[in-house]
Amino acid sequence: MPNSFANLSPLTQAGPVRVLLVNAGEAEALSWSALVQPLRLAQRLLPDGLQLEVCTLAQAAQPLPEQHPGWQLALLVGEEGARDPDPALCRAAIERCRQAAFWGAVGAGVLWLAEAGAVGGVRIALPWSLYADTEDVPSRAILIPQLYVIDGRHLSCCGGAASLDFSLTLIEALFGAALQAEIKEALCVERVRGPEERQRVALQARFGALQPKLSEAVTLMETNIEEPLSTDDVANLVGLSRRQLERLFKQYLGSLPSRYYLELRLRRARQLLRETNHSIVQVGLMCGFSSGSHFSTAFGALFGNTPREERQRKLAAS
Repeated sequence: MPNSFANLSPLTQAGPVRVLLVNAGEAEALSWSALVQPLRLAQRLLPDGLQLEVCTLAQAAQPLPEQHPGWQLALLVGEEGARDPDPALCRAAIERCRQAAFWGAVGAGVLWLAEAGAVGGVRIALPWSLYADTEDVPSRAILIPQLYVIDGRHLSCCGGAASLDFSLTLIEALFGAALQAEIKEALCVERVRGPEERQRVALQARFGALQPKLSEAVTLMETNIEEPLSTDDVANLVGLSRRQLERLFKQYLGSLPSRYYLELRLRRARQLLRETNHSIVQVGLMCGFSSGSHFSTAFGALFGNTPREERQRKLAAS
């Protein structure tokens, strides 16, 4: 689990963790149900450790009782494709959520935070299909194509099925791997996708119409893993200057091209270590690392463990 999510663990030191979930959509919507069900199970299994409160937009806009202790973690949840919420109610819900120590949104709720200017300069995991809707947002957030992210005290998740992975990751960060494992077993979940994993959609669908040059650049990177191109090579091949390419990556992916490319290769290496029997040396070479020490160092910096430890986890699991 990335170190940033480990920052949530101190919330458990002052008694039960108080969590608020504001549902701006239907109760059966996937983003909502996938988020709330693991947390409800956690509350049932750990009644003295978690206090979960759920409410609608209208309820979130109501004044709190004078002695209400507030929440330590709060999320605004909206389903992609649903009708836009009442602006006044949405603003009130955002203000309610931002009073928590850690707060943010899931699904379309992430877009509402951006439109409200609440996440300027913050890395957010917005559903890819809503990227075009951010063009007129005055206070730009940093859009990343990952499933979910924590940036400082801000949490965001692209919603849909990723809400389940996000919820289970929050449970592990707050209450440990044992409780998460118990809930995974109850829900018949085999694997929790990490925040480093990307939204699994075609690049053309995610960026094509909005930024075709960016889409082309990332496609070049994805198809040149074993023999990586230089940033200048990528820029020349898509018809941009190096500075223009770096500006696009910074604006839409929150990263420099070289860093994004490195993480792309490392994610591929992690997949190979988990899913194949290639040796660690072979995996490094297949992902463009001629130096074993460079591969190990870069892998550890991104994932928090070495390629050897990753392979040992695979062997232990099997």
